[in-house]
Amino acid sequence: MKETKKRSKLLLLTAAMVIVLAACGGNDKNSTGNSNNVGQDKVVQTENPENTKEDEPLKPNGEIAETKKFTDWTGHEVEVPVDPKRVIFHGETTGDLLALGVKPVGILKSNVDGSVYDEQLKSAEDVGFPFNLEKAMTLNADLIIFGNADAAQYEQISKVAPTVTFDTFASLEDRMRTLGELFGKQEEAEKWLADYDLQLKDMWKQLHDAGIGQDETASVFTMYPGERLFAMARTGLSQVLYEKDGFKPTPAIQQALDQDQGFVELSMEKLPEFAGDRIFILTPIDKEAVQDIEQLLESSIWKSLPAVKSGKVYTFHILEAYSDAISREWIAKNLPKVLIS
Repeated sequence: MKETKKRSKLLLLTAAMVIVLAACGGNDKNSTGNSNNVGQDKVVQTENPENTKEDEPLKPNGEIAETKKFTDWTGHEVEVPVDPKRVIFHGETTGDLLALGVKPVGILKSNVDGSVYDEQLKSAEDVGFPFNLEKAMTLNADLIIFGNADAAQYEQISKVAPTVTFDTFASLEDRMRTLGELFGKQEEAEKWLADYDLQLKDMWKQLHDAGIGQDETASVFTMYPGERLFAMARTGLSQVLYEKDGFKPTPAIQQALDQDQGFVELSMEKLPEFAGDRIFILTPIDKEAVQDIEQLLESSIWKSLPAVKSGKVYTFHILEAYSDAISREWIAKNLPKVLIS
């Protein structure tokens, strides 16, 4: 129970940070959905067709769908469609579904707009932050994937359609295999993972052949509005950089990794302890955060860092270098272009 609460809190914090950085505003509460607001939403009850079970999924034409039992991240055993057609995904790693050929009809837009795959989801509807129950009802979903462990929100959302919780902070391999099982696409998931592994090996070979990455440390930083500086650990670009064939984390970042943290907030004075031989900056959309980064880059502490002095600083958009499968492919393709001059 303590571990589930810990992971839920981490999910909430990461989602809030990305949403504020990528969606131009919002508060700095650490939540993917505010459980205090859930009770204010209208709980929509569905009327069951005659002679059907309360939790039995329906096809869009009203026919009873073939189902299977699926045990989700937080232990719910859910009767889900064998072949879901209208999926809502509310979480940070929407690209995982796209990698398996699944296009959701409802998404958390603030975690998609500005991503490397946003054009693929122009027709998807925004189900909001926090999750908008009434909007979800209009989408006639036959499956909802909820990237959160909040029990109160789950109880509300599961009234709309069969709902499974999903750990978006799990490893890429675990996430793809879980979705493969959920959608009956196990072979597709394994093929994607095998192809991605080859792509990564090719990427590291290119970098190593250029004398980059071996025995070097690297750091990923971003800013939160209010001059709040973060070093990334188990999320986004850093997950790729710290692969077994990749860069090494600094001791301070290694401590965060050992504690299973997605990121860690640090003071400007601590910056030299976190800064590696190469530094990556994730640029947010939020104007205040962008200004904070500009001030950071002009500071004396920043300019004194060895990586800065040697010109080994690189910039990515925060939603380009994200954790999902499609973004990972983009990183593997583009990292050598950025690092090899």
